[in-house]
Amino acid sequence: MQYSLLVVAQEADTAGVTEEQLAWGRAAFDDYAKSLDAAGVLLTADILQPVAASTTIRVRDGATTVQDGPFADTKERLNGTFVIDVPDLDAAIAWAEKCPGAQYGAVEIRPSAIVFQDGAWHSLV
Repeated sequence: MQYSLLVVAQEADTAGVTEEQLAWGRAAFDDYAKSLDAAGVLLTADILQPVAASTTIRVRDGATTVQDGPFADTKERLNGTFVIDVPDLDAAIAWAEKCPGAQYGAVEIRPSAIVFQDGAWHSLV
């Protein structure tokens, strides 16, 4: 089963994170990604740019509106994702609790429903 581990936390600049804490985070996430990869469960990982670099679009009645920044204004932001392929939710939870982001933010575990692979959509449920 494929799961997305969504890392949600305050961004470093708004949380008052020190350079020492950033260095710890970089090393911790590097170790975490390498452990997922070594276990053969990592499909992809993305660390996102700060929310200030985001753009949100909406299409209503054929008209597109473009907004700088996120749709929601909250302290915690989606900071990155890890897509893993593990046997079940218990295995996903075991990996999520090892994620460094769980120590200062949250890791939402969401099962994949449909994936696009090899030129076609495939249902996973």
